[in-house]
Amino acid sequence: MRIYALCVYLFLYIPIGVIALFSFNAGRHATQLQGFSTKWYGKALSNPFVMDALETSLIVAFTSALCASIFGTMAAVALQGIKGPIRVAFDLLIYIAVMIPGIVIGISTLIGLVTVFDQLNPLIAAIWPEGFQPPKLRMGMGSLIAAHTMFLMALVIIIVRSRLAGMDRALTEASSDLYATPMATFRQVTLPVIFPAILAGFLLSFTFSFDDFIIAFFVAGSETTLPIYVFSSIRRGVTPEINAIGTMVMGVSLLMLITAQLLLQRGGKKSR
Repeated sequence: MRIYALCVYLFLYIPIGVIALFSFNAGRHATQLQGFSTKWYGKALSNPFVMDALETSLIVAFTSALCASIFGTMAAVALQGIKGPIRVAFDLLIYIAVMIPGIVIGISTLIGLVTVFDQLNPLIAAIWPEGFQPPKLRMGMGSLIAAHTMFLMALVIIIVRSRLAGMDRALTEASSDLYATPMATFRQVTLPVIFPAILAGFLLSFTFSFDDFIIAFFVAGSETTLPIYVFSSIRRGVTPEINAIGTMVMGVSLLMLITAQLLLQRGGKKSR
């Protein structure tokens, strides 16, 4: 089993290591190492199309992660007080949202948004004052943020609920015995305990949104995120610049994942 595990890890990480290695290639060919240079990183960071795509990805990832953390925490706290078949049904829906393939989420979200836009746009045009151009709902930044938020909420709910499940109920009971209101109990007792889980959920949500291509490909409209830009670029051929972009994205993602894991472990020790 150790040999099997080693082979699996090598199969997963050797291609990533090759991409990182060839991102420092001094030559123009992505598969021919012709010396060591960091010029492709400078070229990628000075490319206006890359920077525009990076800005879009950062805005979408931060906003989606923030909304998913807020709404996901609210849902997790609410579901913690539900018992019986209703809770089982909600648990099933949450785990289905995590397990369902991204392409299914992307296609269903696209169909749902297009259907809603087709119904609302004529209604908006009909009630809009004459002489003014009515706004038109379309795919773009808003649809990207909405689609990512709905998908990432399930992830935040699972993380926060795991922390709530390990929380000592005597703390909230003591707060109630001291005549604290439910909001005061949440603010002064529950929130400090689950905050590491909320922050970890935010970091993981940011990482997943920043790296997402499949869902964004269907609902981005005219917007271009960094994964979409990379996909469009490799259709013309892989260059060391693409390797440099991929390495930087991988580095940011690994940093976020490691930080989230450390927060979860630290919060788990505190709760015990």
